[in-house]
Amino acid sequence: MIEIDITMPIQIINIIILMMIMNAVLYKPVRTALLEREKRIASLHDDVETFDKNAAQRLEEFDQKIKEARVKAKAEMETVRGAAQSTAAESLAQVRQESDASKGEQLGQIQQQFTGAQQELKGQVEGFANEMAAKVLGRAL
Repeated sequence: MIEIDITMPIQIINIIILMMIMNAVLYKPVRTALLEREKRIASLHDDVETFDKNAAQRLEEFDQKIKEARVKAKAEMETVRGAAQSTAAESLAQVRQESDASKGEQLGQIQQQFTGAQQELKGQVEGFANEMAAKVLGRAL
């Protein structure tokens, strides 16, 4: 059983003193360290949120710039393609024109040669006719 004598108040005083010493030496420093750690974690958490927001914003800006660059590149490509097509059309027209001119010259030369050959043959037709008649008749005309 529990006996109440002088040791009981001494034990109570002893426990109270021990609690005050442990509070001063152990509990307060641990609580202070935990509070500081909690503040650092909260601060780091805020920094991480800020960095995440900045990263998201920069990623969005980057995507927007990429889209703008693609649109600009596509427009420039269309411009270059149009210029290339017009240059090709001009070159083709020039080649056709030169071809038609060359064709006309060659046709003219062929016509001249044909006319020359035709006149030459007309001049020789009478001689050929006389020669053939001579052979057929067997005498000279």
